[in-house]
Amino acid sequence: WVSKNEEVFAVSHYGVPKFDIEKWQLEITGLVNHPKTLSLADLKARRRKSVTATLECSGNGAGPAFMGAIGNVKWTGTPLAPLLKECGLKERGIEVVFFGTDEKTEKIRDKDYTQNFARSLSRGDAFRDDIILAYEMNGEPLPKEHGAPFRLIVPVWFGFTWVKWLARIEELDRRYMHR
Repeated sequence: WVSKNEEVFAVSHYGVPKFDIEKWQLEITGLVNHPKTLSLADLKARRRKSVTATLECSGNGAGPAFMGAIGNVKWTGTPLAPLLKECGLKERGIEVVFFGTDEKTEKIRDKDYTQNFARSLSRGDAFRDDIILAYEMNGEPLPKEHGAPFRLIVPVWFGFTWVKWLARIEELDRRYMHR
């Protein structure tokens, strides 16, 4: 019941970003004792884990023009929780924010601000053992339209939480306010 890669929908909130995958890095910062900057090779060298999960857009079926935005995929990557533990999240942190490389200008209180697409999880949810940073989709390298080099996989949550083109993870001591 796994969907073929070419049949899985791809939605982007701010468009597919342009960047050099070879120079890509993931920064882990905020309320952490040991901030890290990891390369693609660093993350691929970590323990591998596969999770079969259903990816569904929250707008799936909202109208006749947007149907079928759902797929079952075997995602492979590295677990998030051990990485967060290594960074030593500080106790006063309550939320972990995931920032993609994709960006857009948003109007906030009548002013324009460049924003990276981002979503957050409570600290407790971020430590679930089924959440991974995926670099493979059904045994193949993750395609760019699906978030290569890495995307966050959050089983049982709608797809807008599964941040693509992941560039930064940050722990905060307050709720992350975003679009």
